Amino acid sequence: MTGKTHIIGGIAASLAFAQVTNYEPVLLLGAGVIGSLIPDICHGSSKIGRALPLLSKLINGLFGHRTFTHSLLFLVLFGILLHNLMPMEAISAGLLVGMASHIVLDMATKRGVKLFFPIRLTVRFPLTATTGGTSENLVFALLSLLCVYFGYDVFLSL
Repeated sequence: MTGKTHIIGGIAASLAFAQVTNYEPVLLLGAGVIGSLIPDICHGSSKIGRALPLLSKLINGLFGHRTFTHSLLFLVLFGILLHNLMPMEAISAGLLVGMASHIVLDMATKRGVKLFFPIRLTVRFPLTATTGGTSENLVFALLSLLCVYFGYDVFLSL
């Protein structure tokens, strides 16, 4: 998936999560957008990879693309780090929700992800989208509709 699809996925997931929590929705949403980009730190051409090229190159050299940073292990370790260093739960939750949305969206591509890293098993959905193709555009459109649906309730109640 491309960066724009990951961002809209992070927005949709954060807005959906805001429906069932009492976190400040604006903080949750902003963190969700950032979190939706974090797993691609392992790819030098990604939005976050271009912003942090040295870190991106290091992580890619150690693990490759769609392995460690696209795994449950990464989510758990990042969650532990946030629990110990981030005083605002809404931001921690948003980052993790955005990261999870990224991983789920990449499971909808032909390459899938190494969800159980370090086990080399590739996990992907039976129906997959082509990155940058018509099927991804359809996913983007559906996620956009979900943003309107979930966002209406969240921001109407502010």
